[in-house]
Amino acid sequence: MPIYEYQTENPDKACHSCFSGFEVFQQINEKPLSSCLYCGKKVKKIISWCHSAVMEESGEHINTENKIKEYEKSGMWSHAAELADKHAEKIKDKSLKTRALENYKKAGYDADRLARHSKLKNND
Repeated sequence: MPIYEYQTENPDKACHSCFSGFEVFQQINEKPLSSCLYCGKKVKKIISWCHSAVMEESGEHINTENKIKEYEKSGMWSHAAELADKHAEKIKDKSLKTRALENYKKAGYDADRLARHSKLKNND
């Protein structure tokens, strides 16, 4: 059920709730409120900022991610690690960096040494 925001039409004659605005759960097909639920003064529905948690990924990122998965499925751990490592540096993604280190480890590299080297490199 959507949340709608309302605010007074006349700030001089408003209660604290409608002066600062209030939220109401309403069905989409319900008529907008015309008066404050607390004091009965006229209110209007306001348009609020919409915050979205949706993040779009670039085509390059999707292609790189697919290539890393392809290398991992084929057991080409060093290829997967190197690609993930370079891409993680480029987009500043810590989880991808961790994945790269795991793939380096599977490829037989000393992942702890690589992690220390990475930290030194980032502190420069």
